[in-house]
Parts: sequence; C-alpha cells; structure tokens
Amino acid sequence: MPVFSYLAYPIEGAKQELIKDLKALDNCEVMPAEKEEILILVTDTPDEEREEALQQELKKLKSLQSLGMTFGHVGE
Repeated sequence: MPVFSYLAYPIEGAKQELIKDLKALDNCEVMPAEKEEILILVTDTPDEEREEALQQELKKLKSLQSLGMTFGHVGE
C-alpha cells in the first residue's frame, strides 16, 4: 500500500482552490500549513496501479504549481 507525503505549492492566489481540488480526490488528506502558502498532502492508495492513476490526476490540477515529496513508502 503506497503512502506518500508532499509539500504542495499552489499557483499564486490559488491556495483555497488547491485545497478544494485536493480534497475532492480519493486517497488524499490535505492540511494547510500555518503562516505559509503551502499545503501538506498525504496520499494513501490501496495499490501501485491506483497510485499511478492518482499521480496522473494530480498533474492535471490547474491550481497546483508543484509538489515536493517529503516521504514515500510502498509496502505490501
């Protein structure tokens, strides 16, 4: 079961939109960082196939500027 955590950077002025976009995706938990224009994103998918599909969904978000992975684990 793949689990990853990221720092998610919204495009300028789109923090609330990015929060909404990420919360709409399955297997995602999002928390805004205090006093910063970044978000903490944790993904927890049932398998590698679903993780790849989620990665493709994340790439399509217009409110997302970039993701910086902070932790990744693929377990069985």
